[in-house]
Amino acid sequence: MGAVKRSRKKKRAGPNRRSPSNREILHGRHVIEEALRANRREFHGLYLRQAELAGEWGPVLDRARSQGIQTRELDPAAWEEIRLLMGDSPDQGCVLEAGPLPVLSSIAALRDALDECPSGKLIVAFDGVEDPQNVGSLARVADAAGVSGLVLTDRHSPPLSPALSRASSGAIEWQNVARVTNLSRALVDLKKAGYWVLAADPESEATVFEMPDLHLSGDLVLVLGAEGRGLRPGVLAHADHRARLPMAGRVESLNVATAGAVLLYEILRRRIAP
Repeated sequence: MGAVKRSRKKKRAGPNRRSPSNREILHGRHVIEEALRANRREFHGLYLRQAELAGEWGPVLDRARSQGIQTRELDPAAWEEIRLLMGDSPDQGCVLEAGPLPVLSSIAALRDALDECPSGKLIVAFDGVEDPQNVGSLARVADAAGVSGLVLTDRHSPPLSPALSRASSGAIEWQNVARVTNLSRALVDLKKAGYWVLAADPESEATVFEMPDLHLSGDLVLVLGAEGRGLRPGVLAHADHRARLPMAGRVESLNVATAGAVLLYEILRRRIAP
């Protein structure tokens, strides 16, 4: 592994703060590793706080160099600028400056992106889920459960920010994400393409464990609503099936990330069971 290049005082080699909308600061080992592995962003540089960290971050540095990404050690002043961009997040001594994640602008583009996926595709659509922690947590579970794509709305959904990537432990780096103006219209388009729509509805008569296998197979869209508000009536009207989770305790509901995880793994269990 080669030495880490040191930044020069005359020309500070650090993140470009003039174009915040086009560049993001990713930090955290899992986030950086998954971003590099997925290789779906434009990368501008991998920066270390000090050269002594080169051994600890050796595999990450090697991968970055193999992908043609410059790696540098920053002087204290340049690293302090990064800390301001990172906010209160833990300082692990390494950051990746990258462009934004690609976002698909339509359901047609999402279908095209999923053309190579085998039959039995699974999509998760969010209706008014605004917390990046919830969306990030679900993105991590979605990847583990074999989800092929995510659908977010232009309004009332979080940006694909570094915070969301951290919440997903980097899993969002692999997902095909579409943003749509109208979720109801998006569901109609997916149904025309052969998808069934399953709505997570706490008012449903049937629990997900009571649903027949047929309703959880094939190309499927799982629609999740915001905690407290649930799915809007206009969105719920497009559901082919509705399911709730049984609640055997004293609390009335689970947050959307937990409920979504249970639903996704029940779908996965049915699909891989003999």
